[in-house]
Amino acid sequence: MSTLSAFVAAIQMVSTPVVEENIATVRRLVEQAVVHNGARLVVLPEYWPIMGMADTDKVAVAEQPGSGPIQDAMAELARTHAIWLFGGTLPLVSEEPGKVLNTMLVFNPAGEQVARYDKMHLFGFANDTESYDEARTIVPGKSVGMVDTDFGKVGMAICYDLRFPELFRAMGPVDLIVVPAAFTYTTGEAHWDTLLRARAIENQCYVLAAAQGGTHVNGRRTWGHSQLIDPWGELRAIIDGEGEGIVGGLIDPDVIADVRKRLPALDHRIL
Repeated sequence: MSTLSAFVAAIQMVSTPVVEENIATVRRLVEQAVVHNGARLVVLPEYWPIMGMADTDKVAVAEQPGSGPIQDAMAELARTHAIWLFGGTLPLVSEEPGKVLNTMLVFNPAGEQVARYDKMHLFGFANDTESYDEARTIVPGKSVGMVDTDFGKVGMAICYDLRFPELFRAMGPVDLIVVPAAFTYTTGEAHWDTLLRARAIENQCYVLAAAQGGTHVNGRRTWGHSQLIDPWGELRAIIDGEGEGIVGGLIDPDVIADVRKRLPALDHRIL
């Protein structure tokens, strides 16, 4: 477990179909998170570089691992501000034609990519007014995502992953879980807060969620409500609604240790 406290921040966006616009927004918000909020670790939302007019739009801008303007921008931000940057998700080229990997890349304060997680669980939902099927354009990942940082061990999950607690158990004890997301307004209103609190409580760690939030150019409406939850399940900070913004707070290793000492649930596990 880390012995260092750190201020962490989540970026909330209403991404557009134009990659360059979204990169400019991220540069502005990350600088604000660092300069005005003192963030040492920053998380971007899912699909931050592009929320296209069609699902296939992201295929057209998918990058090869290690190369491309989206990855270059994230590396530059991490290096310039000397932060740990969890790059939400970007589309990476997959082996399946017409499909991408929905990938979170992690950059250290030197701007080096040090970890990667490809979203494992692909969202599917339909009601009378909306329908989503990520499997049409995304290939699922196969490996659990974790990385050691200056501030402890961080587990990685993306949006729909929240509904599968076995993924989080597979991480083992972590100090922080980061969750970039683009929850729909419908599912977010119903389940977002509950799922985030459950993952924090059962894993006795902080959870930092960076969401898309608002009505996008393509007409999709995302829930927002980016937030930080502590290991007792208490809400520490939230963007209470939609629109771009920054939310964060202090990650305190003493709080993690105290919760696990008072209620050693992780030691009591049977399965």
